[in-house]
Amino acid sequence: MSDNRGAGGAGGLDPGIAGRLKRNADGLVCAVVVDHATSDVLMVAWMDDEALAQTLATRRATYFSRSRGQLWVKGETSGNTQYVREVRLDCDADTLLLRVDQTGPACHTGARTCFDADLLLADPA
Repeated sequence: MSDNRGAGGAGGLDPGIAGRLKRNADGLVCAVVVDHATSDVLMVAWMDDEALAQTLATRRATYFSRSRGQLWVKGETSGNTQYVREVRLDCDADTLLLRVDQTGPACHTGARTCFDADLLLADPA
């Protein structure tokens, strides 16, 4: 587990970026991941400073697993990788938007996106 979550400049993250981030109580920032080609929302994950620094340095989507308490690189075990084309910070500095080239399904269930299963509301057709 990263022991430097929330620390400005920790984990190799540029201090200017680290200083702007608004993290939750666990030192994490929400990351919304979209397909670069289609703009479909693929998944939502969490990043600490180290995960963001690694993502920016390698263009391999790296996240912080809250359940395992450690970093994970998307596709490292499944082969369903994400090549990061863009990372944007929202106006409140509390959410990241990653635009990625997705290889294989994005969801751990094997679905193309994590938002394929439960439609709660849609325009009537």
